[in-house]
Amino acid sequence: MSGARSLTWLWLLCAAGALTQGGLNLLRPVTSYKLMALGAGPVTIGVVTALYALLPLFPALWLGRISDRMNSLRLMLVAGVAALTLGGAGLALAPHVAVVAVSSALLGIGHLSFTVAGQTTIARTASNDQLDAGFGWFTASFSLGQMAGPLLGGLVLGTASVTGSTESMGRIEMALWVGAALAATALLPVLLKPGSSTLRPVRIDDGAPRASVGKILRTDGVVPYMLASLGLLAMIDIITAFLPVVGEEAGVAPVVIGVLLAIRGAGSILSRVVLPWLSRRFQRRNLLKASLLISAVTLAVPPLVIELEWLAGVFLAVGGFFLGLGQPLTMSMITTAVPDSWRGSALAVRLMSNRVGQVGMPLVAGVVAAPLGPAAAIWITCGVLAATGLERSIRNR
Repeated sequence: MSGARSLTWLWLLCAAGALTQGGLNLLRPVTSYKLMALGAGPVTIGVVTALYALLPLFPALWLGRISDRMNSLRLMLVAGVAALTLGGAGLALAPHVAVVAVSSALLGIGHLSFTVAGQTTIARTASNDQLDAGFGWFTASFSLGQMAGPLLGGLVLGTASVTGSTESMGRIEMALWVGAALAATALLPVLLKPGSSTLRPVRIDDGAPRASVGKILRTDGVVPYMLASLGLLAMIDIITAFLPVVGEEAGVAPVVIGVLLAIRGAGSILSRVVLPWLSRRFQRRNLLKASLLISAVTLAVPPLVIELEWLAGVFLAVGGFFLGLGQPLTMSMITTAVPDSWRGSALAVRLMSNRVGQVGMPLVAGVVAAPLGPAAAIWITCGVLAATGLERSIRNR
């Protein structure tokens, strides 16, 4: 990852990541508002959120294997951007819940394709001691999109309630079109990026057998890192899907919820930018434990103080900072745990694991939220994070 050319490629990849995630993270919370406007309850919102992750489970390993062999990953990046754009358009046009669910699943396919291609490019470009920096900048671009998307969506929706009127449905659909257009603009940096010469060819003489899910999971250390990654990503999904519902019940305007979600994203951006500095001073495993435990505690508070927007923002900022550390750390840990020729496949299996969490946690959260309220969906996910962090602490000792 040295030299001006490779750095130019990295910044273009990060620009595309920010734009796709900006569109995606505008679309997903606004999807919750559209479902509410269509009369859907917490269980339905949980099911649709799970469908976003369910369909991509099936092609994930295949995409990982392909990414290990391709000389250029541009086509996979373009396919991801196209699926995100079509999914956003489908959400805007959807007349009922079933079409929203299908469009949400298409968003998941697009996100998977783009992310596998982007992560594999980092894994095949950076040396082992540069992985934290490479993954850190790439995931920081994702966090930038996670900050900007909800903020822009909140600005389009405005301060009035978004349920119960034809005018409010018009604002929801306008926001969804903005999200689709934002994702589509990622085509520009993808098409401008340098070609195959930036990728390090996969060594085929290193003695490693062909990658499979079982072989990757049996590699020492891989499963715990995948479980940590699963919990961290599920937390982002649950916050994104259910904080708007918490706010709607408490009478907090959508624009305020958009700002709060943006603050969470800003905290993750900061942590990922400073990750190279942190990883030189602390062990990766200690940083991962801090990510799990501190984010679990701090992100449990905002639903309790949602009407005190400034206080909720403080806890979301701190929680977002520690939440942001875990994803690039688990990428680096998994990448260095497997043979070089398995890197793309291992990162794809990690994404499959994440998808399992994104399917299971929203379903559980939706069921819990139905009798106990939407805040309970966030609290149960915080409990999963805390349990994972405690397990890591005990095992390391």
